Amino acid sequence: MDQLKEKFFQVRELTKIYKMGEVEVHALRGVNLDLYAGELVVLLGPSGSGKSTLLNIMGGLDTATSGFVSYRGKELTKATDKELTQYRRFHVGFVFQFYNLISSLTSRENVSVVTEIAEKPMAPEKALDLVGLAERLNHFPAQLSGGEQQRVAIARAISKNPAVLLCDEPTGALDSQTGVVVLQALERINRELGTATAIITHNVDIAGMADRVIHLSNGKIAEVTTNKVKKSASELVW
Repeated sequence: MDQLKEKFFQVRELTKIYKMGEVEVHALRGVNLDLYAGELVVLLGPSGSGKSTLLNIMGGLDTATSGFVSYRGKELTKATDKELTQYRRFHVGFVFQFYNLISSLTSRENVSVVTEIAEKPMAPEKALDLVGLAERLNHFPAQLSGGEQQRVAIARAISKNPAVLLCDEPTGALDSQTGVVVLQALERINRELGTATAIITHNVDIAGMADRVIHLSNGKIAEVTTNKVKKSASELVW
């Protein structure tokens, strides 16, 4: 990775243990990782490998058992609940497998829910245009396909102009053809806005579009690979 790029995330010896009754589940076991401004990374691994836990801690949705996570030099692992709320609100956009749109609101209104609380929001119309939905501003979720709903969810996430976009299985509920359209939207946002983007997937084919691929297994990083030649999302097939 280009050393001139700002190091957005620094993760050191990160562990997460969930206690379920008398059973301890070790979700993360000493993870070390750096993520840089503007890069697109794919976190690849099977279910239970620790991908979502890692992303949730980096996004301020969960807390670590031990270890260190910093975002642009500010330590998240020591942040208060209020500080984590501010961090999530102003710095991070989230995209999940399920769209979580409000059924009684149009596409524009679903995006506006976020822009009303953001510091430097973009117009909902611009966010929807970036994901190819300029013609769907006034459609309700029930009038949209699954892929269109997911792109509204992406528009909602980017409308607050976050520096970081964290995506947990964004194509998990979609067929291949629709999934590629969603990945094209994420690719365009990363390229045009410079948004640092992390995509969780168990789908090895998606790894081709990344700058770097973080392979997770059993709560640890097994390998980090760099794509010397990135595929465009439109070239992906699975």
